[in-house]
Amino acid sequence: MTTHSEHRTPTLSWTVTPEPFTTQDATALRRAYYAEIAGRYWKRQVTETEIDQGLLDFPDDGLVPPTGQFVVGRLHGEPLACGGIRLLDPLTAELTRVYVDPRARGTGGGAALLKVLEAEARALGAERVRLDTRSDLVEARALYARHGYAEIPAYNSDPYAQHWFEKHLS
Repeated sequence: MTTHSEHRTPTLSWTVTPEPFTTQDATALRRAYYAEIAGRYWKRQVTETEIDQGLLDFPDDGLVPPTGQFVVGRLHGEPLACGGIRLLDPLTAELTRVYVDPRARGTGGGAALLKVLEAEARALGAERVRLDTRSDLVEARALYARHGYAEIPAYNSDPYAQHWFEKHLS
């Protein structure tokens, strides 16, 4: 399953493509994602050891076909965004690891990621996409709301989740 999409604005060009989460670029982005979410949660910079442990505690092994997919977003060829989709059940996919480097926020990278991840969810047979997030991840919550995700009751018991969203795919 290789969905390819580009998001273009007058001066910026994003390309988002599926990529194994184990590549050098994907690994660097996953580490940056974890460093940011853990750092915000703990209100301090995290160590490399803490990042290593976090990646072990929350593995990305479900983000591979036939049950999921990982994507990397590149702005003018530079890897600056990533995200994953995985099936929770045959009709429900879950967004996870959605990250845009702070230097590239506001350039359309989040929208480009969502477009491709939703296409990947459809290709997996999903009719809806869910996700969970925290209150302090205000940029993420705003992105999801802008793209048609509505808040729903909790669908999991993740101790770090404070908001749950869902979007029906058409």
